[in-house]
Amino acid sequence: MFQVTAGQPLPADPREVRLSNIRQLTFEGENAEGYFSFDGKRLSFQRTGTEGGCDQIYTLDLAMGDTVRVSNGKGRTTCAYFYPSGDQLLYASTHHHDPSCPARPDFSRGYVWPVYPSYDIFVADTSGTILDQLTDSPGYDAEATISPEGDRIVFTSSRDGDLELYTMALDGSDVRRITHRLGYDGGAFFSRDGSKIVWRAQYPETLADQVDYRSLLAEGLVRPTVLELWVANADGSNARQITHYGAGSFAPFFHPSGEKIVFSSNMDDPAGREFDIYMIGVDGTGLERVTWTGGFDGFPMFSPDGRHLAFGSNRNESHIGNTNVFIADWVDNPEVGTGG
Repeated sequence: MFQVTAGQPLPADPREVRLSNIRQLTFEGENAEGYFSFDGKRLSFQRTGTEGGCDQIYTLDLAMGDTVRVSNGKGRTTCAYFYPSGDQLLYASTHHHDPSCPARPDFSRGYVWPVYPSYDIFVADTSGTILDQLTDSPGYDAEATISPEGDRIVFTSSRDGDLELYTMALDGSDVRRITHRLGYDGGAFFSRDGSKIVWRAQYPETLADQVDYRSLLAEGLVRPTVLELWVANADGSNARQITHYGAGSFAPFFHPSGEKIVFSSNMDDPAGREFDIYMIGVDGTGLERVTWTGGFDGFPMFSPDGRHLAFGSNRNESHIGNTNVFIADWVDNPEVGTGG
């Protein structure tokens, strides 16, 4: 049985009864979106170092701790994901439009996320050689993940004038739009059996909110103040909302059983600044808080066998605001309650 030996162990928080053997895997800069390979032995993640610059894509060996930069160091990159074979990854990058970092968002508009129209989705081998460009449509193409069945990619695109979910074959062909509602559909992942997807969505309801959404999108921005989670069949049918918290709930991922979903949210912080990891049933019941350490805990992902949870956090930060990648053993049946 594979054992994680990379990183350094951290003391346990007795409230975090779902987590044991927590290990810190990265130590400087901004590190996030640690996603498992399909054999559970490596992570891909994005990193902005202490020297500045833009996010770049790395892989990390969970046995030895070795990291390798996969992206070419140009532009900004995001959302890396292993192919089932393990010898290739896909990620989004702006490097082909401009090798420099794109401008940071204008925060005079409030708290906003950039959705750079220069992002396209690329395939690279694990040494960093770019093998293919999967998208070239005008607008934002990013947030791509791959079905465990190895047949489809789901991603977010603004090619039709709105931020919608699409799927495509592994070579970029057979593109199908699967959401059709005004608003931001993003961050989708497949269930372990490939039959369902889960994603975050922001659907502006009032006319004022719709005007604000369209105005921001025209500037390559979204306002993620309120995000809710949705589940659907892998083709987009039978979509249903599973959270109703009026908070910033994002980064959902299925437990391998397909019965639970982990995600990050600021629902318990009235100021909206503290994010923790939660778990909920696919029917929207049984909410449980998983992390309690304060600050930011997010981007949770189960290993394919469900034995481990990778996540980003600024716990044990060496400098204020540092975010690092962590891994923990997942406890399916805690002996005590659910924390708090």
